[in-house]
Amino acid sequence: MLAPSGHARLRQRPQFPAKTPLPFRRTIGRQELHQIMPLAETTIYEMEQRGEFPRRFRLTAHCVVWSLEELEAWIEGHKQASRSAKANTSAGPKVRLRRHRPVP
Repeated sequence: MLAPSGHARLRQRPQFPAKTPLPFRRTIGRQELHQIMPLAETTIYEMEQRGEFPRRFRLTAHCVVWSLEELEAWIEGHKQASRSAKANTSAGPKVRLRRHRPVP
């Protein structure tokens, strides 16, 4: 009996119905993260360490990824918090009125 061709083997694989979720979660790497998240690498790292940002996980010794689902939930949470805040941002000091620059 002949072995099935490559196309026949592809047809034998289980097909998932269009409306069911995939059996795995989507992950994104550094480049994709920086395309959707306008934060510096150090800012992301520091926020991860403080527990304020979804944690990365290691796939290989040189490859880290983030869960896209966790990132989307984090963004949505910040978006909702930002929209629900009623101008709760503090005005801070009026820097244009100062006479001298502060010494570092």
